[in-house]
Parts: sequence; structure tokens; C-alpha cells
Amino acid sequence: MKNIQLVCVYLRMIFAAVPHYNIKVLEMNKKVFLGGTANGSLWREILKPKLKIDYFDPVLPHRTEEAYQRELKERRDCDYCLYVITPKMTGCYSIAEVVDDSNKHPDKTVFCFIDTDDMAEFSPSQVKSLVAVGRMVERNGGHWLSNLDEVADFLNHSVDNKDHKESLE
Repeated sequence: MKNIQLVCVYLRMIFAAVPHYNIKVLEMNKKVFLGGTANGSLWREILKPKLKIDYFDPVLPHRTEEAYQRELKERRDCDYCLYVITPKMTGCYSIAEVVDDSNKHPDKTVFCFIDTDDMAEFSPSQVKSLVAVGRMVERNGGHWLSNLDEVADFLNHSVDNKDHKESLE
């Protein structure tokens, strides 16, 4: 992905040097990594149709080493890493990931938790802990959003800003 971005920068320099060409500059589509609760949660299926941004969904029926390596690459290369936590969460690795990413890559880290998922609900003490995680993500410079509509709006705004910038060129 980095090589493609370098090619885009190079093409911009070439087109900028030849002002009489009215060529729309090649842009990379922004992409979000859809991390967080799996375990049969349907939040990804609810969010995907609302997105204008490309996405990588790491949830697969069978995990292989190749799939795991691709997941690591996508998480590293995506413009945003979204972590949606629902009551169907059984482990805490996604919590560790979102806090780690908010420290290392705050501008690309997006956190959201959903109080209910199907018939499952967080307890009041779990909600209190997740609110603390959200505040930590924000203090680290990341983004904490309260529902999937806010997540879609935030991510789509990044695409809208790019399109607006291109139309001004």
C-alpha cells in the first residue's frame, strides 16, 4: 500500500507540473479495519451497508495462519482501525488492541461499544469499564463514538472530505 501511495504522490507532482491538464488526481480509497466483537455478533452486517469507505472484515468461518497474517497486514495498513465491542464479547483481546492502537496510532483508532446485542446486555459494571476505556482512547487522541450511526457518519465524513478536496483541485 505504501508503494501505491508513493506512486500517487509522484503522479500528483507530474500533473502539478503540467497545469494545462485537467486530470482528476488518482486517490487511494480510504479503508477501515472492522475489529472488535465476533462470536455471532451482527454489528458488521448492520454497519457495512452504511459505509462509503472501503473495509476489511477479519471475521472468517475458519482461521488459518494465512488469514491471520492478512488480518495483521490489513490492521497495519488501513486508514482506520474500528473496534466495536458488544456483550457477545467473550475475551478481552479487542480491548487490549484498541488501547494499544490509541497509544500507537491515535488518529486512526475508533472505538464504540453497544449496550445490547441480540438478547445479550452489558452489566452496569461492564458499562462503567467500557466508558473508562472510551475515555482512555480519547485521552490518547483516538475517537470514541456512541453508536453505529455515529461510526458510519465519522468514517463517511473522511471520504466526503477527500471528494470535496478533489473537486477543488
